[in-house]
Amino acid sequence: MNVRQRKKLTVRLMASLLRDDLPAVRALWRAGADPNAADRDGTTPLYLAALRNKPAAVRVLLDAGADPNMESGRGDEGTPLTAAAAWGHADVVRELLAGGADPNLREDHGSGLSPLEWAVRGGHFEAEALLKAAGARR
Repeated sequence: MNVRQRKKLTVRLMASLLRDDLPAVRALWRAGADPNAADRDGTTPLYLAALRNKPAAVRVLLDAGADPNMESGRGDEGTPLTAAAAWGHADVVRELLAGGADPNLREDHGSGLSPLEWAVRGGHFEAEALLKAAGARR
């Protein structure tokens, strides 16, 4: 598969995530879409699903091999777990932790906030409890 084809699959994957079209997401990764490939803005599919509070999509992407610890964006997004924790998306936090997300991985390549710090700042008690149960520290 050439670069152009991979880019098209990534665009289609991101659009399918935004539409919450999980059958299309599954079909695209079976067709060769890379679940870790970022779009032209640097956003990864797993980050987008976490930010948009799509736990089923998060599960599908993790099953497809998406890296739960991969940073998204170009210094302005962070990890899927920090996004989910910041917005209090407890079901997504649960899926990411089950999929191997590091509860202590700070965003901004280790120099930013941790998922737990984001959950505490936002007053997201369920996400905070999930993170602590997984061994998160400030």
